[in-house]
Amino acid sequence: MKRKFLSLVLASAMSVTMLAGCGNKANDGGAGNSSQKEGKIINIYSWNDEFRQRLEAVYPQVESTSKDGTVTKLKDGCEIHWVINPNQDGVYQQKLDEALGRQADASADDKVDIFLSETDYVFKYTDKDADVAMPLKNLGIDTYKEFADQYDFTKTTASDSEGVMRGSTWQCCPGVLVYRRDIAKKVFGTDDPEKIGEKVKDWDTLKKSAEQLKAKGYYTFSSYADTFRLYGNSISKSWVTPSDSQDTTVDVDSKVMDWINDSKQWLDAGYFDKTVKGQWNDDWNKAMGSKSKVFAFLLPAWGIDFTLKPNWDGKEGEWGVTNPPQEYNWGGSYIHAATGTDNTKHAKEIILALTANKDNLLKISEKYSDFTNTKSGMKEAAENDGKYASKFLGGQNPFKYFAPVAENIKIAPLSAYDQGCVELIQNSFSDYFQGKVTYDKAKKNFETAIKERYADVKKVNWAK
Repeated sequence: MKRKFLSLVLASAMSVTMLAGCGNKANDGGAGNSSQKEGKIINIYSWNDEFRQRLEAVYPQVESTSKDGTVTKLKDGCEIHWVINPNQDGVYQQKLDEALGRQADASADDKVDIFLSETDYVFKYTDKDADVAMPLKNLGIDTYKEFADQYDFTKTTASDSEGVMRGSTWQCCPGVLVYRRDIAKKVFGTDDPEKIGEKVKDWDTLKKSAEQLKAKGYYTFSSYADTFRLYGNSISKSWVTPSDSQDTTVDVDSKVMDWINDSKQWLDAGYFDKTVKGQWNDDWNKAMGSKSKVFAFLLPAWGIDFTLKPNWDGKEGEWGVTNPPQEYNWGGSYIHAATGTDNTKHAKEIILALTANKDNLLKISEKYSDFTNTKSGMKEAAENDGKYASKFLGGQNPFKYFAPVAENIKIAPLSAYDQGCVELIQNSFSDYFQGKVTYDKAKKNFETAIKERYADVKKVNWAK
């Protein structure tokens, strides 16, 4: 199937790619070629400073970074230039696609060398036909050996349709249930994570607990959007199945339909706060504050660090973590070496330092509370309460709860259309949940929105 999601300019520009300054083809192996001349400027594309901070923490070549965070000097005289664009509204992907489209003709100092992607759209960049992310084996990386300790689903996510890894991640993003200890004590008489875990162990049990919370004036979760990832991670096939047809069909899985039906029931029952319409908005942020009546959130490690902690205005120790009602994964940032880079040696070093070195990853976990991507390392973290205890979580070691979830994650089948489908299905049905449109109108609104987002989408199939 031709990948219609990449622009024609990108597809044509990348059809012939060469390593700048040395005349070697991009698929000649790169790092293993001693004649390759390494560039002095390493351009890394990302959407925030998260990757830069972690690289600074563990990559031994780092010497210093400018005050504005745009340039990192390395000990060998090279410089990393950080090209940062926001993820919101697709700006990051637009800017990255434009740069990749110029890659074949760009000067050595202007080429994209490394770029990051997220799980929601990684498939777009690992596609073998697009060939914008180099196979890691072409960098001289033995992926079977170097990544043997990674969680299997992260390797699958980083691979193309033939199972060739074209990226790697330092993160594994299992999600847990994060709850207010003070509310737990008032409603359930305890804030013990094991006992609270029994109250939320599956959806049927959680629904009974939701009634108890409601009786005391509390909401179980802030919004129907909070539960979406658990359902969305359970779909049986991808939103779009590869086909030779020029007309693309979006399939709405039965699990997504379950989310729609259950969300309406939970909202009408009073288990969600009707004033919170989705996520990443002011109402959602306020629902994480001390005056909120929301009992819990479903978050991965980065969600606790990047969203919950900054929005909490109470004292430390008022939040705890326990098992979710079902295993799920949310997020993950993947590192790719861009096809056509003139910095294959540095790309190889950075990818291995950030995603294959267990000691480095444990250092990241300790410093940033990331759940990182080595199975043995996370087992160690789960068993070391002293070193990995969180002050924000009242001295609790969250890795004890992240680790078993990670072991049981089965990643949903991916497609290049995932980000748009995930965003637009929630947007379209938000109005239905709020009583602004009918169920059938919400379906039509999704069909219209997804066809506007992706011009090749001609049909939407709804599971019954």
